[in-house]
Amino acid sequence: MKHTELSIEFFPPQTPEGVEKLRLVRSKLAVLKPEFFSVTFGAGGSTRERTFAVIKEIAAEGFAAAPHLSCIGSTRENIREILLDYKAAGIRRIVALRGDLPSGMAEAGEFRYANELVEFIRSETGDHFHLEVAAYPEWHPQARNPHDDLAAFARKARAGANSAITQYFYNADAYFHFVDEVRALGVDIPIIPGIMPIASFSKLARFSDACGAELPRWMRRKFEGLGDDVDAIRAFGLDVVTELCQRLLAGGAPGLHFYSMNQSVLTLEICRRLQLS
Repeated sequence: MKHTELSIEFFPPQTPEGVEKLRLVRSKLAVLKPEFFSVTFGAGGSTRERTFAVIKEIAAEGFAAAPHLSCIGSTRENIREILLDYKAAGIRRIVALRGDLPSGMAEAGEFRYANELVEFIRSETGDHFHLEVAAYPEWHPQARNPHDDLAAFARKARAGANSAITQYFYNADAYFHFVDEVRALGVDIPIIPGIMPIASFSKLARFSDACGAELPRWMRRKFEGLGDDVDAIRAFGLDVVTELCQRLLAGGAPGLHFYSMNQSVLTLEICRRLQLS
């Protein structure tokens, strides 16, 4: 059976308790032997120190660590400094993103788009880093149209990205269609589906409205019908996401990237059902 590459994403905790909890979560998820653990980076670099602290800890535990690096609100000098820090810490993989403009900030800074960040990292560090970029099977919420969004993705790939991780989605056809469109443009980098386990439907709905991820109508209706039944919501969510992963892997997806939300239970259960653990 073909080996399925897994990767798992965390956000940097804000409290000492959160840091402790994340250590425990990581030790549980380690049984999945992920290709790497990634750690997000706040708007305008607002979590830079915390991101770096978690990344260094992951690397010290013997795992491949991939910090997110967003360029909005950053300068070349500032990014150069971060790259040097990561090189010195033995980091070999970066998730290179445009990022969101922090509220109240009118100017994007010296980088406007992720392809500019990818070009800059390549010009500064050559092939030292494996660069992941973002992909949006259901289109980036700020894209004017699907054509523009595909062109933006192709620019990132041609600037030197090694692979891509998608925004989460629940419609496998959106992913397969996106991959077909990208291949038609001559872009052949691996595109790994981002998977969001479902712990709470109300939180997921809020999150999805904010980031432009589509929740299929049948799914919404079913969740709404379950009301506040936490166990039923969890059970249905596990079924939906497991089935999605099965379909993606059967259709040729090169791996799965789990948005863990700093939790281990759902990701572990989905991987158990997929016989990946």
